Amino acid sequence: MWGAIIGDIVGSRFEFDQGDKSREFELFGKGCYFTDDTVMTAAVAEALMEVGKDASEEPVKAALIKYMKKWGQAYPDAGYGARFISWVLSDDPQPYGSYGNGSGMRVSPAGWLYDSMERTREVARWTAEVTHNHPEGVKGAESVAAAIYLARTGASKDQIRQYIETEFGYDLSRTLDEIRPTYHHVEDCMRTMPEAFECFLEAESYEQTLRNVMYIGGDTDTLAAIAGSVAEAMWGVPEEIVEGAKVFVDEEVVRVEYVNENSRHLKCLLFLVYVLFNRSYADLLFASSRTFSMESPVAFAIASYESVPSVIRFIATSIFLCSIASSAASSAISLSHLS
Repeated sequence: MWGAIIGDIVGSRFEFDQGDKSREFELFGKGCYFTDDTVMTAAVAEALMEVGKDASEEPVKAALIKYMKKWGQAYPDAGYGARFISWVLSDDPQPYGSYGNGSGMRVSPAGWLYDSMERTREVARWTAEVTHNHPEGVKGAESVAAAIYLARTGASKDQIRQYIETEFGYDLSRTLDEIRPTYHHVEDCMRTMPEAFECFLEAESYEQTLRNVMYIGGDTDTLAAIAGSVAEAMWGVPEEIVEGAKVFVDEEVVRVEYVNENSRHLKCLLFLVYVLFNRSYADLLFASSRTFSMESPVAFAIASYESVPSVIRFIATSIFLCSIASSAASSAISLSHLS
C-alpha cells in the first residue's frame, strides 16, 4: 500500500500542471502532502481486511461504504471531487455513474489481498461500483488491481502489458516521449490508466516509476498512486523512501498500512509454522490474528501456498519431505527390530 501512498505524496505538489515535466526533482519537499488518494486507499484497505478474504458482494460493499464515509468525513479537505464529497456526506450514498480515475487510485489493497486473478478482479470491481459504476470506472479499478496481482505473482512487464491490452483494451503503444508534449491534467480513467501503466512499464525501479510520472505531468498525484502501486508489487519500495514519506502522513494511515503489511508477513509465518513444526503452534498464531477469515489454520495454510514466496515454499517443502522420509525410515527400523 505504500506504493500508492508515496506516489500520492510525491505527486501532490505537481498536480494541476504545476510541475515543469522533469525527472529531476527531490522526492519529498515543501508542498508535499497526502490527498484523497491516500485517504481512500486506507479506507478500502480497512474495509477489505475487516470483512475477510471470502466475503460476498453485499458485506464487502457495505464495509466499503462504511469506511469510505468514515475516512472521508475524518479528512473532509483532502481534495475530493464535488460528487464524491456529496456521497461521503450523504445519509443514503448511491453510485453516481462516475468514470473518474478515483476508482483506480484507491483500489491497490484489492491487488494484494487475494489468491487468484478472478477474485482480485471481482473485489476490485466492487470497490469501484459503490461510486464509480460506469463501465470505464469499473475497468479502471479492475485493471490496476490485475496489474498488481500479476506483478506480485511473478509476471514480467511484457506479460503485464499484454494482459492489460488484451483484457481491458487500453492502448499501451505510445511511449512517454510521445505522450509528454500534449498531456495535461485530466481526471477520467480513459486518459489516466494507459499513461499510468506506461510510466510503470518504462521504469526499472519504484523510484524511476515516480520520476516517469512527473516527466509527463498531468494529474500527478493520482497517476503516481496508480503507477506506484504496480511498481511496489514489482520491485518493492526502498525503506529510505518509506521513511521519508512517513513524516507526511498521519499515524492512522501508517497503522492501516502496518496491519496490511503484517498480514502478509503473518501469512508466510503461519505457513512455515504449520508445515515445519506443529499444528498447535499454528492454531495459536491463527487465533491471535484478526486479519483472516479462513475456517482453520489447515485451510489457511493450503490457501496461502501460492502467495508464499517460492523460496519459502521450496525450503518448507524440502524439510517437510525430509521429515516424512525420516519418519518412514524410523518406522522401517522399528519393524525390522520387531521381526
